[in-house]
Amino acid sequence: MTVILMLLMFSIFLVVDYFLRKKHAEVRPAKVKSGEAVAGLAPVVAGFRVPENLSYHPGHAWALRESPSLVRIGIDEFASKLVGKIERLTLPQRGQWIRQGQRFLTVFRDGKTAEMVSPIEGTVSDVNEAAIVDPEAARKDPYGQGWLLKVESPDAKTCFRNLLNGALARSWMEEAARRLRVKMLVPAGALAQDGGVAVDDVTAHLPGQAWTEVTKEFFLA
Repeated sequence: MTVILMLLMFSIFLVVDYFLRKKHAEVRPAKVKSGEAVAGLAPVVAGFRVPENLSYHPGHAWALRESPSLVRIGIDEFASKLVGKIERLTLPQRGQWIRQGQRFLTVFRDGKTAEMVSPIEGTVSDVNEAAIVDPEAARKDPYGQGWLLKVESPDAKTCFRNLLNGALARSWMEEAARRLRVKMLVPAGALAQDGGVAVDDVTAHLPGQAWTEVTKEFFLA
């Protein structure tokens, strides 16, 4: 009798699990309009927001699929706080082909430059002109109005396999934040605002002329 009850309970668990998985599979991500904030109530990892609906390149750029082949890209909050106040930035032109891991963005600050690599491969279909006119938008709202490009990527599925998301993205961000703290002149707590979010310009705490070297290291450029 006990064995029969156990088998019955196991069968019930299997049925419940089947319907839960089916329901989960039917959930589709909501469409996101251009310029719409995508961070939402993003979890804060080691002082930096990491929206769960984005995928991340290890060089600190993000990608968001708007359709099977159209991808919006920008820089993550870690990058925005590391570059600090942006005086100017340059981006590829519409119609230009960019490769995943290829340099696509140059930011200018205090006579120095930092470059970043693309998280996706394809043809640039749109450029956020507002971010070029006001580069501070990319720093202050990197997940929303500060997006940079839209790319028509014929092999987006393969490109996204090379990006980080979920628990893997959070672990990667924790490690990046740990490495950055080691390079700072102040205790880690001094770099946080209320709520544990990192200050807007962590660059101010870098020793001497280290900004160029540090951005190269983290941006993989």
